[in-house]
Amino acid sequence: SGDSYSGITIPPIGQYIFDGIESGDELLINFKGYLLGNPKTDLYYDHNSKIPFAHGMALLSTELFESVKKNCGGEYYNADPENVQCRKDLQLVSECTKGVNDPHILEPKCLLVTPKSNKWNKRRSSLEMTLPNNLRFPFGIPEFGCRSYGYMLSYYWANDKEVQKALHIRKDTVPEWIRCNQEGLNYLYDNISSIGYHLYLSRKGCRSLIYSGDHDFLVPFLSTETWITSLNYSITDDWRPWFVGGQVAGYTRSYANNMTFATVKGAGHTAPEYKPYECFSMMKKWLSYEPL
Repeated sequence: SGDSYSGITIPPIGQYIFDGIESGDELLINFKGYLLGNPKTDLYYDHNSKIPFAHGMALLSTELFESVKKNCGGEYYNADPENVQCRKDLQLVSECTKGVNDPHILEPKCLLVTPKSNKWNKRRSSLEMTLPNNLRFPFGIPEFGCRSYGYMLSYYWANDKEVQKALHIRKDTVPEWIRCNQEGLNYLYDNISSIGYHLYLSRKGCRSLIYSGDHDFLVPFLSTETWITSLNYSITDDWRPWFVGGQVAGYTRSYANNMTFATVKGAGHTAPEYKPYECFSMMKKWLSYEPL
């Protein structure tokens, strides 16, 4: 299970396990299924869905949305660079959305100032990651009240010697704990789509729960809906609300390949971070083979 970029790594790991079992190179693992939240899956779908999502969330006017849809022909990610009117519309879209907090559009966008910003931004661009949460501390100090302020506190907490002693961390094994440590990840980012791996795992009988915080602008739920639909499996349980404590917690749909899709109402990019109780209930039901 995982969130975000795990959508690129977990499906091929699943196929690797199956291939290893069938070839006799791996121990027999009782691999039954996987869970993914707001998973990056396909570069095209993930990016092309952002403008329809922005319109649906009232970040764009209907007039601008209709204009960019017409002038770009619905191609926003691979837009024709020679199409002047399309480029103008995309610039207007950018002006409307650049101040929005991508991981959760309802939360403030908290900017961090760091002396390593240029180097870090290049690395984040190569990973196709735009989360401000990923910046290492203490190079930037977020404003109090920002979600990333808690991430900063976790840096100091985890690097406190008394905390490490209480957690039985072996002394000097890690010189510095960093929340999102991407140092030394020198590999090619050539897997731009994991859709084929989902098909493979479905054919192996794997169950899957794919969930999306519905206020995420990094990997909008529309993207996830689109690539799931592209698998072309029939619907076994059509779109309906699911509940926690008598309240609507999101919406769900199930497919013939044992895949369940669910939105988490009010959640952002890492849904359990925003709606832990609802996500725990959702996962518990799914793991117990109960309908959401």
